[in-house]
Amino acid sequence: MSTVILLIHVMICVALVGVVLLQRSEGGALGIGGGGGGGGFMTGRSAGNALTKTTAVLAACFFATSLILSILASQQRPAATILPTGDQGLAPLQIPAAPAPAAPAPAAPAVPTPQPPQSQ
Repeated sequence: MSTVILLIHVMICVALVGVVLLQRSEGGALGIGGGGGGGGFMTGRSAGNALTKTTAVLAACFFATSLILSILASQQRPAATILPTGDQGLAPLQIPAAPAPAAPAPAAPAVPTPQPPQSQ
């Protein structure tokens, strides 16, 4: 289902770009329709209205398919968790037991105290 809607979405995007480029440019000749030149592909008043209406319809379809795709993507996504669970093929998180008490440390060897030298 999402693949079909994605394909329709891409076709709407391509059509929207084409229709926008066909429109007459008000500024500096950015569109195919021509900026400051004489005639163009669709330069009449009715053609301009048709292109404007077509752009509005394609924009509405673009928003609709974008919303549908985002809703479908959110429904297909698994619940977000940082802990591994059994349904993902991982073992459940297990807390290790407390470590065994350590053996007492050996006593330090006795250090002999230095004796003062004896006089003879």
